[in-house]
Amino acid sequence: MPGLLSSPVCLTVICFLSWSLRPSRAQIRTDEVSGVQYGRLESNVTLACGKSQIRIPVAWHLNHSSVLPWHKVTSDGTLVLLHVDHSAQGNYSCYDNRGLLLHSVKLRLGHPPGLLSISCKVPNHTHVRCSWVDSVKTFLPAKYNASFRGTGQEWRPCVVDVARKHCDVDHPAFWQTIHILRISETNALGSETTSVRFRLHDLLKPDPPESVLVNELEGYPKRLIVSWNFPSSWPLHDAFPLMFQIRYRPQGSIYWSEVYAEESPVMIFDALAGYPHEVQLRARDEVNSDSQWSEWSPLLLVRPWEVSSTSESPELLLPDYIFPFNTKPETSTAKPPGGIIITVKLIKDHPEDEGNLGLAILLVLFSVVILTTILSLIFVVWMRQRRRDHVTKQELTSMVKMKSMPI
Repeated sequence: MPGLLSSPVCLTVICFLSWSLRPSRAQIRTDEVSGVQYGRLESNVTLACGKSQIRIPVAWHLNHSSVLPWHKVTSDGTLVLLHVDHSAQGNYSCYDNRGLLLHSVKLRLGHPPGLLSISCKVPNHTHVRCSWVDSVKTFLPAKYNASFRGTGQEWRPCVVDVARKHCDVDHPAFWQTIHILRISETNALGSETTSVRFRLHDLLKPDPPESVLVNELEGYPKRLIVSWNFPSSWPLHDAFPLMFQIRYRPQGSIYWSEVYAEESPVMIFDALAGYPHEVQLRARDEVNSDSQWSEWSPLLLVRPWEVSSTSESPELLLPDYIFPFNTKPETSTAKPPGGIIITVKLIKDHPEDEGNLGLAILLVLFSVVILTTILSLIFVVWMRQRRRDHVTKQELTSMVKMKSMPI
């Protein structure tokens, strides 16, 4: 058997098979990548041809092509890419002079992390969400680690959402004055930590009111009824009440009128009859004066009630100074910026009694005016008579003195 293998015929067959299979073997291993190497953009990147230190001539390929970026090859087969840009990324392979694959590596290029631009939102007293924007576009996958604490407290994790680049903290220590957020970004080229300090009281900003409705009030061409719900993200209504600001104006006007309230609904008494009105709401923590107003709710357009022109017997318009009446008591609260709350009770009765009540009020007002006028006249006459009596008394006294004088 050893003699057979050493025969010229067998050696020739073995050499032929080795020569014919060599390109196939190289082709099979061309797509194999031993690892990933990271490099910094706009710098020189060095790629070694495996771990062997044997100085043999090698050939480098990029993505199966012999065309390479600006480069040089050292005597030991190391490839040095000069001042690389994004076009230099890809799979690099080195071959010996027989075409045998020696080593392959995938090159990814980017930048190390930089400082982050961080902003935090506090939609209520139980939740904080902080988001960030990269100041440096790294072009590389990154990991984030975030932690949060109040003054003098231990660090607690801020739960990170890498895809959306934000983190969340539930039930923060709201009674602490200063809070610190620390976020570390790490990629294959380095790490950077960014810290920010802020006050939760200053960042507290509710979401806008929800389910805002504006309706006309039948029979009252200058009134509108505004109703709404608390933001769904503000769960503790009783513990942390909200103040609401309503603004409205006739469509096309540049001037807004404002009403402040604590509860829904609210009555607008001075709408411009016959004109559609724009109405919006926003909210703020009532107790914390340092908090921010929410964004305005979407703009609503509504027209006050109008008399139908086709009606054969239009109803009598009620005087605008008479309050509307409902089936159950409701409260409309107006609070100017100074902090004084004016509460108006809205009572509802049967519609047919509204005219009689209005007439009774007019009669009472008329009687008061007449009585006041009569009393004023009586008072004036009495004052004049008293003045005349006083003058007469003085004249009589003077005459008596003159008669008593000696001639």
